[in-house]
Amino acid sequence: MALPKTEAVSTEFTGIDTMPEAAVLARVLAGQQAAIAAVESAMVPISAAADMMADALRGDGRLVYAAAGSSALMAIADGLELGGTFGIAPDRIRLLMAGGLPVDAAMPGHTEDDVCEAEQAAKDIRRGDVVIAVTASGSTPYPCTISELAQKAGARTIGIANNADAPLFTTSDIAIYLPTPPEVIGGSTRLGAATAQKAALNMMSTLMGIKLGHVHDGMMVNLLADNAKLRKRAAGMVSAIAGVGETQAAACLQASSGAVKPAVLLAAGVDGLEQANAMLETAQGNLRAALKACGFYE
Repeated sequence: MALPKTEAVSTEFTGIDTMPEAAVLARVLAGQQAAIAAVESAMVPISAAADMMADALRGDGRLVYAAAGSSALMAIADGLELGGTFGIAPDRIRLLMAGGLPVDAAMPGHTEDDVCEAEQAAKDIRRGDVVIAVTASGSTPYPCTISELAQKAGARTIGIANNADAPLFTTSDIAIYLPTPPEVIGGSTRLGAATAQKAALNMMSTLMGIKLGHVHDGMMVNLLADNAKLRKRAAGMVSAIAGVGETQAAACLQASSGAVKPAVLLAAGVDGLEQANAMLETAQGNLRAALKACGFYE
């Protein structure tokens, strides 16, 4: 019986343990590059996934990331960054990892088979949520079970896997197949498969943030400046977008309690925080649309 591609051992890497260091590193890098290239074939479902995620956050839904092992580390990294990058509230994101989120270097493999844990984790998934289930093999019991139960609960589901005809895809409203080649180290899906997964997740969440109006000219304008680094970054954004000096930008940020979008509108001449927030609400959070409404963009 043929092994799935994610478990296959390639003859291309025979003798890799006897090669000079530079040759080993070159092959590892080539494997990473091939993994990234594999993502290009999934542009259409990745775009559809971003739409689905944005729709959930426009309503009352949550984004639920579900995975095990290396795939979970990729999914969790994406979910954890959504607050800092796009200002998504923590209660709009759930992170489900087989065995629980690690607090040390122990990450036992048997937890991915724990269907009972998956059933428990899926209990509060509801209609309106979007579940993003990630598994290199496409058959890992933990994320597959959560995806199945989520669909039964009326949630929408996105499945990401690196093998064609993955069982996960049977319960995925959107199936994202990442056709990565065999790993440099056979079966070590923390390498190529995980790299492709992280790239796909980055693309999904970035496009989602743009659709939600949280990106303006490549700047993450929905962040809340709550430390010195972010206050400096936020002031730079207000200054660049509204075309004002740093002192005025800082004053507008202080008036908006560190929120960049209303601070930009204040710097652009909007009369007061209440009006700035009202304009943003009318524009569904889209700063560019709000700036056009106040006549800043002719």
